[in-house]
Amino acid sequence: MNYQEAYQKLEKYGQLHVLKYYDSLDESERTELLEQVENTDFSVLQYIERREAAAGNGQIAPIGAMELDEVEARREEFTRIGLEAVRQGKVAAVLLAGGMGTRLGSDDPKCMYDIGLTHPVYIMQRLVENLMDVVKAAGVFVPFFIMTSDKNHDKTVSFMKEMDYFGYDPSMVWFFKQDMAPAADYSGRVYMETKSRISTSPNGNGGWFLSMKRSGLVDKLHELGIEWLNTFAVDNVLQRIVDPVFVGATIASGCACGAKTVRKAAPDEKVGVMCLSDGRPSIIEYYEMTKELMEAKNEQGEPAYNFGVIMNYLFREKDLERIVDEVLPMHIVEKKIPCIDEDGNPVSPSEPNGYKFEQLVLDMVREMDSCLPVEVDRAREFAPIKNRTGVDSVESARRLCVQNGIEL
Repeated sequence: MNYQEAYQKLEKYGQLHVLKYYDSLDESERTELLEQVENTDFSVLQYIERREAAAGNGQIAPIGAMELDEVEARREEFTRIGLEAVRQGKVAAVLLAGGMGTRLGSDDPKCMYDIGLTHPVYIMQRLVENLMDVVKAAGVFVPFFIMTSDKNHDKTVSFMKEMDYFGYDPSMVWFFKQDMAPAADYSGRVYMETKSRISTSPNGNGGWFLSMKRSGLVDKLHELGIEWLNTFAVDNVLQRIVDPVFVGATIASGCACGAKTVRKAAPDEKVGVMCLSDGRPSIIEYYEMTKELMEAKNEQGEPAYNFGVIMNYLFREKDLERIVDEVLPMHIVEKKIPCIDEDGNPVSPSEPNGYKFEQLVLDMVREMDSCLPVEVDRAREFAPIKNRTGVDSVESARRLCVQNGIEL
């Protein structure tokens, strides 16, 4: 994108102040800014005016899950169906790995974090090893798509090459960047992080398929004949990926998507919960759970909202294409946004000073006609790494890995 094209795009959205310091920038800074203008979706700013009209959760009701005893009883059937789909090349893996390891005390991408005790064991390594279990069982490599971000793309790609893809076939791996959304003040004027950089943030975990489409990779899905996408987050080092049982159960159910779930460890555990919203499959976030919902019981006297999602979903590709052009709800979140002031001086606000824009996976689930929640054993499949110590931490994940016979 050249200067004139950037000017026209910014003028269209009323953001010409982005070019205020252009003449004082060096060549590399100018190139960086023009590239960022080209890649930033300013259309999200329109949602500020409609912020108060954002949809709520609707009428919440429990949803049944396929529980462990039924999964075990039909394991052979589901495994056969799932492996056949994998062998036919109908299933791909999509890793959402746009985050950094900041909360873990690292300046590197989160996937590069080393959880080893006696030798290096990286988060990405654990995920690839889990995926390799399916490759060995099916006898074919699974198409593997990795979503990065502006902040970690180059390092992630270099790391995978340096580690020889941890034994995975490089020709079956594709990288794509997550779209970035601008951060703006309350009037919709985008903030500048520096004189040569717009303040932006990733467009949320629900923006992954749109980012794939804009990267041209939906064409690759068509070329490969992929019908199902197993989407998963980077931080769970025990999760089973393209799990034949999960794939087979979802296909056998006839549902448009599946969601791996675990029984909640406590009523107030910080996980989203599967439910029905106005009769449609949905997820209610932990911070939206009322005391009444936490205490509700089903006919068996068990918690009615007891199955938490672990950010591991199986979506039917054609249904994703159907909804990607129907605008998913845009979540507008108040945040503290570091920026520069009118004189170009850096500002670190102590209070929220504007909005960030996100789309969420839970809205993708809600747009599906049906969803099968599948219970998995949390001791074998749920070891999220969100903190350095305590709950859902490096420490707790290490303990669970050791319990599962993984050498660290």
